[in-house]
Amino acid sequence: MGSIGRRGAVAAGIAALVVPLTVALGGTPAQAASCSTSTGPNQKQVEKFLGRPVDGKQSAADCKAIRAFQTKHGITPTIGYAGPVTWGVMDLMNKQKAAGKTPNKAGKCPTNKGRIACVDLTRQLSWIQDGKKLVYGPVPVRTGRDKYETRTGLKKIGWRHKDHVSSIYDVPMPYSQFFDGGQAFHSVGVSMWNPPGSHGCVNMTKTAAAKYWSLLKTGDDVFVYGRKPGT
Repeated sequence: MGSIGRRGAVAAGIAALVVPLTVALGGTPAQAASCSTSTGPNQKQVEKFLGRPVDGKQSAADCKAIRAFQTKHGITPTIGYAGPVTWGVMDLMNKQKAAGKTPNKAGKCPTNKGRIACVDLTRQLSWIQDGKKLVYGPVPVRTGRDKYETRTGLKKIGWRHKDHVSSIYDVPMPYSQFFDGGQAFHSVGVSMWNPPGSHGCVNMTKTAAAKYWSLLKTGDDVFVYGRKPGT
C-alpha cells in the first residue's frame, strides 16, 4: 500500500525482531549453555518475584526458574544469573501490575481530547481512554530502544495498513497504525519484555493490536510521554 518511498520511510521506524541484549557476566559468552552457580546482585529480588525461597543464595532450583524466565522473554545470556537486566524486566512487570485499571491516575495523558491512545514509555504501558473513561487496557508494550526512541508528544494516526510488511526488511507489521512518520502501533511475535526494544514502533501482542485496530481510526489522537528505562 502506498509508494516505495512511503514504505521506505515507514521502515525507518520499524520494530523488527531484534537481537536480545547481551550482558557480560564475568566474561561468560552469551551462547553459554551452562547454568550459573553465582549469586547475582539482585538475587533476593529475583527469588521473591519468582516465588522462590528468599535466602539470597543461588541454588540449582533458583537457576532453573531464572533460566525459564529468561528464555520466555528473550533475555540473554540465558544462564540463570540474577543480574540487573533480568531484575529490570521483573521490576517493570511489578510497576505495570501496580497500574491496575487506573493507568492515568497521575493525569499525564490528556482527558480533554475525547478518544485517545496513551503510551507511557516509563512504565511501557498503553491504553485507550475517552475523556476520563478507560476504554481498553492498560496493556504492556515494547517501545524504541536507546537511539531509536519512540518520539514523545501529541500525535494523530495518519494512516493504517492491516497487513503491512516492511519493503526493506521484509518484516510483517500486522495491524499497523502509523502516528509519527514510520512509528506505529503494530503486533509482533516476541515477548513485550524482550530487551532492548523496538526501532521506534510501539509493539503489541496480536490481541492488543487487533483491539486497537477496532477501536481507533485515522485522525484519532495519540499521546506519548515519559522515558523508557535504559534510553
